[in-house]
Amino acid sequence: MTGGEVAGILVAVFWAILVSFLAVVLVRLAQTLKATTRLVAEVTEQAVPLLADASATVRSAQTQLDRVDAIATDVQEVTSNASALSTTVASTFGGPLVKVAAFGYGVRRAMSRGPEEQRSRERSRRTVVGRTVPAAREGRGRWGRKG
Repeated sequence: MTGGEVAGILVAVFWAILVSFLAVVLVRLAQTLKATTRLVAEVTEQAVPLLADASATVRSAQTQLDRVDAIATDVQEVTSNASALSTTVASTFGGPLVKVAAFGYGVRRAMSRGPEEQRSRERSRRTVVGRTVPAAREGRGRWGRKG
């Protein structure tokens, strides 16, 4: 055997080992691709119904939000109307109601006093330039102090 024949045999053996190694790698790659394909198919089978459910849930939530928005608008309108009604009632009945309450208080107070108490109260006042001043203010100076 010559040197060229030995080199040819070595190259042929090297190529045989290389092809065997590549064949093993390709077989394993094919198995990995099959497993990946199966996994993607299973995920797709599970994901499609989940996406459909999620889409239905989002639509339902949107419907509920529309209802809540309508309710919030109605509540805002009712609040505005209640405020206007409160202002109207206060301005319409407030003044006369205060006057009636004050009149009732005055009548009750007048009815609760006895004749002796009214006479002693009238005596305790003195008239100054057409006005009646309570007795407690007598003897006070210019600044409201005694002395």
